[in-house]
Formats: sequence, structure tokens, C-alpha cells
Amino acid sequence: MSQEYLTTEELAKRIKYDTRTIRERLKDSVLLEGVHYIRPFGGRKILYIWDVIEQDMLNHSSSHVFAVPMAGGGVCRG
Repeated sequence: MSQEYLTTEELAKRIKYDTRTIRERLKDSVLLEGVHYIRPFGGRKILYIWDVIEQDMLNHSSSHVFAVPMAGGGVCRG
């Protein structure tokens, strides 16, 4: 397995978001545990899976249809 894992700080630098925004607004609404991030060994530390996040960003930015992200990971198209 050759996935790249990032800390919150590393992800923030890469996507040009503040770490606080990632923790308070994106985590558990847009970035979902088990999909976009993991907690290794059941601890408090969070590692983000860069490949999945990058793919989701590219997929959502190419969509021209209005869509609202849902808490369960889906989208509501308006």
C-alpha cells in the first residue's frame, strides 16, 4: 500500500486552508473518518489520506451541477 498520509497541518498547507477550518468545518462533514482520514491504532492522532482527498476535490470541482454535501458523504443536487 503506497498511500500518502498527512497530518492536519500538512493537509492545511497543501490545500491552502487554515488548520482550524479543517478541524471545525471540514472534518466529519466533508472529510469523513474511514474515507478521508484514519485514527491509527485507535488513538487521538488523525492522519488524512491524500489520494482520496485529492480525487474528491478534482471530482467535485469538475461538476457543473449545483450540489450540497451531506453529512453521510453523499450530495444533494439542487
